[in-house]
Amino acid sequence: MASPNLSEIVTTTLRNRSKKLNDNMTRNNVILSKMSEKGRIDPFSGGRTIVQELSYANNTTYRRYSGYEVLNIQPSDVFSAAEYPIRQAAVAISISGLEMLQNTGENAIINLLKSRIENAEATAENGMSYDMFSDGSISGQMLGLQALISTSPTSGTIGGIDRASWTFWQNQKYSAVSDGGAAITSANIQRYMNTLAMRLIRGVDGPDMILADNTAYQTYLESLTAIQRITKAGDATGGFTSLAYNSVGREIPVYLAGGFQGTTTDGNTFSSTGGGAVGGPPSSTMYFMNNRYLSYRPHRERNWVPLDPDRFSVNQDAMVKLIGWAGNMTLSNAFLQGVLTT
Repeated sequence: MASPNLSEIVTTTLRNRSKKLNDNMTRNNVILSKMSEKGRIDPFSGGRTIVQELSYANNTTYRRYSGYEVLNIQPSDVFSAAEYPIRQAAVAISISGLEMLQNTGENAIINLLKSRIENAEATAENGMSYDMFSDGSISGQMLGLQALISTSPTSGTIGGIDRASWTFWQNQKYSAVSDGGAAITSANIQRYMNTLAMRLIRGVDGPDMILADNTAYQTYLESLTAIQRITKAGDATGGFTSLAYNSVGREIPVYLAGGFQGTTTDGNTFSSTGGGAVGGPPSSTMYFMNNRYLSYRPHRERNWVPLDPDRFSVNQDAMVKLIGWAGNMTLSNAFLQGVLTT
């Protein structure tokens, strides 16, 4: 049995690092980083579900009038709410009884914990990255971009709302082959991007970032002349690889959301089949995102923090500490989000 002092050291160390873990996730994940800039990291406090209010119709009381004409003051039902399930995730840090004996003293335990915690933090970051691009089909998985900005926007239920029944809840989709007549190439990708982007503009409202997988990013890069290959101002210091997309009256950063995606022989992957990538968009895919209507909703008291009490195996000489998270990604406007796919 571990001494109370050891348990206290482990818990204190983890609590002191929990803010750093959240900061690292925000800084190293382009989705979370840009959501943070837009104020779209919105913790919730309780309830059986995460309720996201949304606007789905115009207010019907708008009326032109003159003098003493009667105005329309009838109540107008323009708001509804999407309800998202609370999803959970955790990573474990374990210390065997032998390791406890071999690392007697506070400094020794902290040194032992350091490498274990760093590994757990990296695992949590990669797992969240995978889930944020997912379709949410794995048990307990949050809704990722493949679910919220779907390549099949006329089917499925998101936030308790049936997309087949409600057209306002359908995002925009452009298929290179079906809609454009040919697979994505450097000769046609900008035309496809322009077509989709124009569908996503509403006055001054529109997409503020584009996420591309390796193939789509490289194709877009090859479509640009040397003078067009400009990094979006302010992003060079953010550590994210990006290019500027200039069209539809605005400049939108295109981020490489792929990069190294792991291998099928990785010992710890995050798919239901246990193999493949660490996360990122599907092949030849670009997400045109309006972060004004996307939110990351962690629970205030369960945002990658140590869970109490400590776990001790019934038949093993070891202590296990869990770092846990609860929340989901939510959407409040679908028709101003878009996806370009092959």
